[in-house]
Amino acid sequence: MKYMAVPALAMALLSCESNTYEDLQDNPVVEGNVTYEQHVKPIIAANCLSCHGDGGVSSFRPLGTYAELKDAIQNTNLLDRIQRQNGEPGLMPQTGRMPQSNINMIVEWNMDGLLEN
Repeated sequence: MKYMAVPALAMALLSCESNTYEDLQDNPVVEGNVTYEQHVKPIIAANCLSCHGDGGVSSFRPLGTYAELKDAIQNTNLLDRIQRQNGEPGLMPQTGRMPQSNINMIVEWNMDGLLEN
């Protein structure tokens, strides 16, 4: 009986996993390169412009245009800040981490060469 209980317990413990709702969402598949207009602009509009747009508390670092976002990625630590975990200092957006699929899209855009269209 002991010999059956140990493998059963091990299997039960190893089969457990913890996923958040964001982890379970589909990662969008992009054929070709990720572009600002089609893929990244909607993410920035939904997650960043309330602070980094006109009149926002962080409007000193605007992210509302292609040129502004490209500059922020190339010359600041924006990619690092959006990839931090909840609770880490400097996480952006400050309201909480974006879904991983959005972060992946922005990182992929950078790797694809920060294409506008």
